[in-house]
Amino acid sequence: MTSPSSTTTGQQVSAGRSVVGQHSTTWSLPVQPVGSTRTLQTVKDAEGQVTSRVRRTLLPGGLRVITEQMAGVRSASIGVWVAVGSRDESPALHGCSHFLEHLLFKGTRERSAMEISVALDEVGGEFNAFTAKEYTCFHARVLDEDLPLAVDVLGDMITNSLLSAEDVEAEREVILDEIAMHDDDPDDVVHNLFAEQAWGDSPLGRPIAGTVESITALTREQIARFHRRHYRPATMVVSVAGNVDHASVVRQVRRAFGRNNFLVGDEPPTRPRTGAKARRVRAGTASAHRQLEQVNLVLGMRGLTRNDPRRYVLGILNTTLGGGTSSRLFQEVRERRGLAYSVYSFGSHHDDAGLVGVSVGCLPAKVEEVLEVVRAELARVAAEGITAEELARGKGQLRGGLVLGLEDSGARMSRLGKAELVYGELLSIDEVLARVEAVTLAEVRALAAELFTQPEVLAVVGP
Repeated sequence: MTSPSSTTTGQQVSAGRSVVGQHSTTWSLPVQPVGSTRTLQTVKDAEGQVTSRVRRTLLPGGLRVITEQMAGVRSASIGVWVAVGSRDESPALHGCSHFLEHLLFKGTRERSAMEISVALDEVGGEFNAFTAKEYTCFHARVLDEDLPLAVDVLGDMITNSLLSAEDVEAEREVILDEIAMHDDDPDDVVHNLFAEQAWGDSPLGRPIAGTVESITALTREQIARFHRRHYRPATMVVSVAGNVDHASVVRQVRRAFGRNNFLVGDEPPTRPRTGAKARRVRAGTASAHRQLEQVNLVLGMRGLTRNDPRRYVLGILNTTLGGGTSSRLFQEVRERRGLAYSVYSFGSHHDDAGLVGVSVGCLPAKVEEVLEVVRAELARVAAEGITAEELARGKGQLRGGLVLGLEDSGARMSRLGKAELVYGELLSIDEVLARVEAVTLAEVRALAAELFTQPEVLAVVGP
């Protein structure tokens, strides 16, 4: 387990048209009636056999169940996605989303914490959860025949947890240990410092797990209120992928999530967050002293928001700059000059905010030279763009990473959950590949010139 305010109204997301073949559909359309099922995508191979089918059912209270039936697999993955994360916390509730994620594993009125763990362990299942800035996810991967068990355990945890005072105190110590563990990891420290410098003392700038002070101060009553406020059917998506039957999954979810009259009311599903232009970034330098052998640094600036159409352009730019062993930064910083073992570029995206940057770990004596080389590479790509060869290589890397990353049911489940809860649209693999292929040299150069000439944010951790 690792580390929006949800609204009570909003436009329901419903199906677009179903497209057969090597195409599919996006959606962000009118209301889908409660109890109805829509086919969102159907993909067939050259012989006309269905290789995957995506369907969605809307249950009472606004709970969405979306499945992808995959041919040729014997596994099934399920995720319960909740539209709440650390950016929804006030200073007094800092770390509450992550704390709550832990507590839901501690026992229900029907299962103890041990029984929750044993239920999935004894069938060889994988079971975990994570908290992000804008959502929380509880997920499991099992054999297809064991999916009803996974659905029931997750439904029990979400709707029936005890959240006892005793469990709060016990888990408080676990989370404080987790915070200490992250504080011992210089990579975690430098990225948290980078976010804090960029976003300041705001929910986006604070670490997801909270601080020693905020976790120590949280009460059981605060956590329980947070649970009641944010864990509602309308804020949740249950996504399932693998060797599954949609109607059967819907029946299982109805039973599992029907505990304690959870599936009641007529609240429409919470719509995805939709922000305006990217937030401003606070330029400057932040540093933290640690007795380490290396210096870890992150140099970056404002990036793109999650739904910016240029995110595919940024994907190729990022791949070329520092996304692999053939990238400019890897070749220049590590291979040619031997300045660092680890160097990579990255992009982080939120509803109304984004960052791009370069992360490096090097010896203290090499910090100035590393920064000089990184800044020179950013300036060069901003002035000149990339070559046709780099463009082709970047497209190939993105294509391969996308297709290979969706080979298993867990990746497909995540794709569905994020599409429904976060993006409000589902693109087929072919549609994404087409958008990647459409990126031009001029677009990459224009974006590089826009991003890499902005004021810098620098975070440094080391001796």
